[in-house]
Parts: sequence; structure tokens; C-alpha cells
Amino acid sequence: MIVLRMYLVVVLVGLLGYTLVVGLNHGWNLFPVFFSNIVEIGWSGQFHLDFATYLGLSGLWVAWRHQFTGAGIALGLVAFVGGMLFFAPYLLWAIANAAGDAKVLLLGRERARSV
Repeated sequence: MIVLRMYLVVVLVGLLGYTLVVGLNHGWNLFPVFFSNIVEIGWSGQFHLDFATYLGLSGLWVAWRHQFTGAGIALGLVAFVGGMLFFAPYLLWAIANAAGDAKVLLLGRERARSV
């Protein structure tokens, strides 16, 4: 899990820097650009739609991992909107919380106990 944690830290630092530069140069209102590309039905829109489905899946997994509690649903929504800027720190936390147990990492502590 050391390699995964190193990857997540590198991705998070790089993405934070990139996001800061883009936000300062182009503004912070991502959604009109994101959805207008999807509506145009081009390759950029295809990529954005594909990415949105990945974000939806990551949000569902986070909510499921927390057994669809209120906090789990809230975390899932943040995962959907926040993308890797949320997901990388979340996974770093989850890895630490799982103490290296892949079953706990993937399923959450409650489900891992019952399997």
C-alpha cells in the first residue's frame, strides 16, 4: 500500500497545483464548460461524460462503503463533485484507517467483519 499512498500524494499535489493555475487563469466556474462540452457531442464531451460516470461510481462506492448512512451519502456527493481532489485524501484516510487490511479498505469495517 506504500506505492498506492505515494501515488495518491503525488496525484493530489500535482492536481492541486494544476487546479490552482487553471482556476486563477480561467475562473472557478467549471460547470458551464464541463456541461457545454457534453452537449456539443464531441470527443471532449465524450471524455467529460465518461469522467462523470466514473465520478458517479466513486460517489456510489463511498456511500455504499459507509452503508448509505447520512454521512456516507454526504461523502458520496462530495466524491461525485470533488473528484480526485476529494478521493485521494479520502483514500489516504481509508488506507490509514484500515491499517493495511485490503478487505477493510474495500468493504468498510462493518462489512469486512461480516465476511
